[in-house]
Amino acid sequence: MNDQTLSIIWAILIVFFTVVEAFTLGLTSIWFAVGALVALIASAIGLGFAVQFIAFVVVAVILLFYTRPIAKKFLKVGQNKTNVDALIGKTGFVTKSIVSREVGQVKLNGQIWTAKGVSHEAFDLDEEVEVVAIEGVKLIVKKVDK
Repeated sequence: MNDQTLSIIWAILIVFFTVVEAFTLGLTSIWFAVGALVALIASAIGLGFAVQFIAFVVVAVILLFYTRPIAKKFLKVGQNKTNVDALIGKTGFVTKSIVSREVGQVKLNGQIWTAKGVSHEAFDLDEEVEVVAIEGVKLIVKKVDK
C-alpha cells in the first residue's frame, strides 16, 4: 500500500471511531480515534506501516488505560442522578401505616409512594421518615433522627 492509501485509511478510522464515540459516549473509542490520528501523522511524514500501526496501538492503549479513568471522573460519565435517586435522604410522612414485613404509604414531595421500613421496621400514621433507598417503585425508609 502506498502512503496516500494508508493516510486515507487512518482518516476513515478517525471518523469511524469518533462517530462510534458520539453514539456510545463510553469514553472508549475516542482514544482509538486519537491513536489513528497519531498513525495518520506518522503516515504523513513517511514512516512505514509497521511504525504507524505500532503508534496507533501504543497511543490508543496508553490513553485508554491511563486517561480514561481520569476523563470519566472529570466528566462524570454515567453518574447522573435520576429524579428517583434524588429522593434518597428526603423526608416524608407516613399516610398509611407501615406494618413490619409489609408495605404502607409515604407522602413525599406531594406524591404518595409505596414504602417499607428498613429491617422491617413498623411506622405509625403521620410519622416522619427518611428515604434511605429505592427498590423498584418502593421507598425504603427509616425513622428520622431528631
